[in-house]
Amino acid sequence: SGPTSGPTMGPTSGPTSGPTSAPTAGPTSGPTSGPTSAPTSGPTSSPIAQGRNELVTEDTSTEQGGTEQTEGNGDPHFKTWKNEHFEYHGQCDIVMVSDKDFAGGLGIDIHIRTKVVRFWSYIERAVIRIGTDILEVEGSPDFSASYWVNYEHMGELTDLAGFPVSLNENTDRYTIDLSSLFPGEQIVLKTYKEFVGVKVDGASEASFGKSVGITGDFRTGNTYARDGSTVLNDFNELGGEWQVLPSDGNFFHATSRPQFPEKCLVPEDPHGERKRRLDETSITEEQAEAACAGLEDEFSRKGCVYDILATQDIGMVGAY
Repeated sequence: SGPTSGPTMGPTSGPTSGPTSAPTAGPTSGPTSGPTSAPTSGPTSSPIAQGRNELVTEDTSTEQGGTEQTEGNGDPHFKTWKNEHFEYHGQCDIVMVSDKDFAGGLGIDIHIRTKVVRFWSYIERAVIRIGTDILEVEGSPDFSASYWVNYEHMGELTDLAGFPVSLNENTDRYTIDLSSLFPGEQIVLKTYKEFVGVKVDGASEASFGKSVGITGDFRTGNTYARDGSTVLNDFNELGGEWQVLPSDGNFFHATSRPQFPEKCLVPEDPHGERKRRLDETSITEEQAEAACAGLEDEFSRKGCVYDILATQDIGMVGAY
């Protein structure tokens, strides 16, 4: 079936209350290392940055049968189109995926809103626009569903621009079925308490071939800057590069700090603070690894372990 017939109303003009008091007051004081001068020919297979900003490659070509995935989950862990993993701990609205040619020109935008808590951050909201339809999802401490359809809270949830949308019985998994145009493809939004995850599953050249955003260029897997040629291997820099600009569209039902030109808020020393706090934790790394051992891929297992240790909530395995 075709797209919805009319445009939606615009977002509210009033800002929401500011971020929690725990975020740092500003970004890191020192500059990040500069980007490479020219794009690489393809994604690297070994780490290219230090610490928790490392890029790790996972080979899933056999089990995926040549289709692609991209994902943002937890606090926040990102998977590029070529199964490379990295983290970005800033607080702001971020372009995860954007493809203006999606579905014959309907276009698609997937934006996420992150929130800093102490030395880490998490995805608290995600919004997806297809054509003139918009679905926004947020997490909830009591596990209840909370979403907006075309800016109506808990509105009738049937489709997004003609693509069927379903919510499971546990009200923690929203599935946008793209198979009417792209067989076997779907977008899944999953919630656990306040955490939101987004996964594009089974993507193809036909559907997301021209997509860009923080999760990289679809065709090459390179994490390009907005100029489409500069490869950014520093992921604090990459996150700031893909902060939502006015030209990207403002699809959330309400605004929240920071908004461009105010820059993303970045913890000053997330890795050092994490190490200090891990020395004070009650859940050990071994316990976290055991809880996450049953997850299907390395991306999910590593993210799960990190999230359990950061939140001291063994139940975080439910976010995956």
